[in-house]
Amino acid sequence: MPVSLVIFDLDGTLIDSAADLAHAVNGMLAALGREPLALDAVRAMIGDGMAKLVERALAARGLTGVDAREAQRLCLSRYEAEPVRATVPYPGVRATLERLREAQLRLAVCTNKPAHLSETILERLDLARYFTRVVGGDTLPFRKPDPRVLETVLADFGAAAREALMVGDSEVDAAAAEAAGVPLVLMTYGYRRGPLEGIARLAAIERFDALPELIRALPA
Repeated sequence: MPVSLVIFDLDGTLIDSAADLAHAVNGMLAALGREPLALDAVRAMIGDGMAKLVERALAARGLTGVDAREAQRLCLSRYEAEPVRATVPYPGVRATLERLREAQLRLAVCTNKPAHLSETILERLDLARYFTRVVGGDTLPFRKPDPRVLETVLADFGAAAREALMVGDSEVDAAAAEAAGVPLVLMTYGYRRGPLEGIARLAAIERFDALPELIRALPA
């Protein structure tokens, strides 16, 4: 059965958001009296949602005993104020999504970022129109790498795992896809933490605009 549904991760796959996340994290750290983190350090912390990002940033600056909820509130409020200050789609994203839509593929986003922020960012970057469904880290009682996230998206579209493709950039995406039985296309430019060789996937590509050709080449 050919692919009819493509499910995308957001950060590190569709958009490069590291600079804005670092800006929010460092605003939080400044409010707590700590020095900022380098962009590369924050980039390595992205992928498991805002709570984990804040937890890792606090640990990196030796902040113990801090109210985690208050730290998250500080970070999130700064991020919500300027979510696309420096965030941009990766090269080829918009044109490729257009091609996939013209090919009558159904497109969805599955991210650990809060849903309202994900939707806001997609709207402001003129990407929202391509996606029928956006599932954020707070949409369901569970989040990636829990396979039930992808299973819920499959059920929403009435699609079998073999009809779908997950496009992501990290170990979190790979774990969710493997557990749900959905093949993964790994974007090599994203925010993964470990070596490429350790990530299970159907294929790995360096350019987003290579995706349509890869999908066309898949066996029916």
